[in-house]
Amino acid sequence: MSGHYVPYVDLAKAASDLFASPTRGFAVRLWDGTVLAPAPGAGAPGRVALTHPRALDALIPPASERRLSEAVLDGDIELEGDAIGLLEAAARWEGPRVRASLVPALASVALQRALAKAGRGAFGARLVGRAHSVARDRDAVRHHYDLSDDFYRLFLDPQLLYSCAYFASGRESLEEAQRAKLDLVCRKLALRRGERFLDVGCGWGALVEHAAVRYGVDGLGITLSENQLAEARRRLARTPADVHASAAAADYRTLGEGERFHKVASVGMMEHVGRARLGAYFAAVHRVLEPGGLFLNHAIADTESGVATLPWASRREGGFIDRYIFPDSELVPIGEVVMAAERAGFEVRDVESLREHYAETLAAWLGRLEERFDEAVALVGRRRARAYRLYLASSAAAFRLARISVFQLLLAKRSATGRLEGIPRCRRDWYHDVPGGDVRERRPRVSAGDGEVHVGGEEGIR
Repeated sequence: MSGHYVPYVDLAKAASDLFASPTRGFAVRLWDGTVLAPAPGAGAPGRVALTHPRALDALIPPASERRLSEAVLDGDIELEGDAIGLLEAAARWEGPRVRASLVPALASVALQRALAKAGRGAFGARLVGRAHSVARDRDAVRHHYDLSDDFYRLFLDPQLLYSCAYFASGRESLEEAQRAKLDLVCRKLALRRGERFLDVGCGWGALVEHAAVRYGVDGLGITLSENQLAEARRRLARTPADVHASAAAADYRTLGEGERFHKVASVGMMEHVGRARLGAYFAAVHRVLEPGGLFLNHAIADTESGVATLPWASRREGGFIDRYIFPDSELVPIGEVVMAAERAGFEVRDVESLREHYAETLAAWLGRLEERFDEAVALVGRRRARAYRLYLASSAAAFRLARISVFQLLLAKRSATGRLEGIPRCRRDWYHDVPGGDVRERRPRVSAGDGEVHVGGEEGIR
């Protein structure tokens, strides 16, 4: 008999050694029913369950973020209970440790995982071509957003807003907070009837519809997602005849020389631009803005901490979000974003962090997904449904822990006189309640359009 001898090891005892730490603030349940209690005085609501010994492969130091996430996707690790709280506690843990003598013996669990994965279907991104080329960015967008509109309806609000909501008091419903976010964007841009408004990466069309119906702008939304474009056009086709709004398939790099807009918003697409292309991105928007025009850029940013959500998990094999959720996405610190905007010629008018608001938004989405998890499985499969649960929970934990943030950056294109119309003297004018009533009667009659134009846009983490 040939081969290397692998000594017997009590895997349950090895697991206990891995999790033995005074900083572990979460309970662990092993495949044999053993429960490892958290450190005294600590304890996140719920527990991490290892349903099979092969889950240990993901924890053998140096632990791998990719292998950890794949163990969750495969069901070898389950987050039972409060997934966000468990991940927060895991982030404060110093990480797994094991005696060096046990590592060779634990190699057997790596083989078990490899054999178990052999028959499972893959859904990770398989992109080709140069990173952040037009074609590859389009494929990255469609990998995420063209999954299934019915799936996204399970956990988003009825308007399908896939970006940070605005919880003014913390007592709002998700629907109320999302409407408040739409109004906050429109107020910061000081939208006025008859202005041309561009929404770069318009998603399913909620912002461009809101801006056109409530503020009377001539709105254009642009996207690379086929599914979102189709829904945006259906949505805009249902608006009254005196509302002028349309949606088109386009990329920000193809913004036409003759196109001009008074106001531009980009809510959640800059994450897909890439650090190396930030200058070209801001230059493209600057080129199409009228002098004195305003640009609101809303995007997630790294906090410059350089620390992952689980600081003890290596990313040498690639990160979970990039592999399974948002391929080619990059989070750039807000300082670098501001510098790129200024180099493009913009004047910075306001910077606002909505970090806590995004943590609340993600928690709301996660709760809705968990309530309808069986429906999610039926639509996209169990592994992908688990991936989205992990993505929402880990993102919420990252916002709570200030590993990442989200900023609304209000920029202005300088005019010859230096004057900017509509900028309030102080911020309070942005936050007061919107007067009620239907304002459509005061707008000129225009027709809705849905033709394609060669102007820019790209989807992103909204």
